[in-house]
Amino acid sequence: MSDTCQTLIAAAREAAGSAYAPYSRFHVGAALLMADGSIVTGANVENASYGLSLCAETVAVAKILSGSRGAVQAVAVTGGAPGEAGQGEHVTPCGRCRQVLNEIAQVGGTDPVIWCDGATGPLEMRLSELLPRAFGPANLL
Repeated sequence: MSDTCQTLIAAAREAAGSAYAPYSRFHVGAALLMADGSIVTGANVENASYGLSLCAETVAVAKILSGSRGAVQAVAVTGGAPGEAGQGEHVTPCGRCRQVLNEIAQVGGTDPVIWCDGATGPLEMRLSELLPRAFGPANLL
């Protein structure tokens, strides 16, 4: 596992500790590596009206889009019971988050590597593998 992968997974696990997940009790953390070397994190935020909940990846992307709009180089995602992120099955971005990540990747002209944390080590793939033939900004021009 590369140093970059280890650093991002550690940041995602730390972010998962900040999750607000009183309903599912499934804490998710995401860490996005930007082209300038900065790391932006997010944690899931649940709501009693389930449809208003926010995934960790969406929180991180919102932070990016409300500030700088650099290119996303890599993403790490982890999840699990409180205090147990990364100790179970691999956690991958949900369908909505794949689309949200695709938007920022297309804007930045990247196809980021995605590391999905799990007990057996990270699962690695490109965003284009997670969301093949994605619809995005280029389709609207």
